[in-house]
Amino acid sequence: MEKTYNPQDIEQPLYEHWEKQGYFKPNGDESQESFCIMIPPPNVTGSLHMGHAFQQTIMDTMIRYQRMQGKNTLWQVGTDHAGIATQMVVERKIAAEEGKTRHDYGREAFIDKIWEWKAESGGTITRQMRRLGNSV
Repeated sequence: MEKTYNPQDIEQPLYEHWEKQGYFKPNGDESQESFCIMIPPPNVTGSLHMGHAFQQTIMDTMIRYQRMQGKNTLWQVGTDHAGIATQMVVERKIAAEEGKTRHDYGREAFIDKIWEWKAESGGTITRQMRRLGNSV
């Protein structure tokens, strides 16, 4: 046994095992009572902060409890509900990097920029949630 705890040696392989076993997936058994949590924000604006971690710990505890009670559970992760915060991040980014505004791009080209940003940073939040051990 190691003298000190090395989380990187244990946490990721354990989480991967949980996912492979399907522990977090709803089972589709309609005879069981259902319990669902829908997550609107956090936005696709970067990284989670301590407030997100606190909120997600509460939701994770609730969904795990309901799962242990035999309910068919779903914790549906969403990363943006209106896009306003994401729009602001992209506007600041293009202003800093290119000296342009969204109006310089036009609607369609600016939306393409937002999709590029989403592809670049959209997985960050869900990866962080998994790193925290959330059962999503």
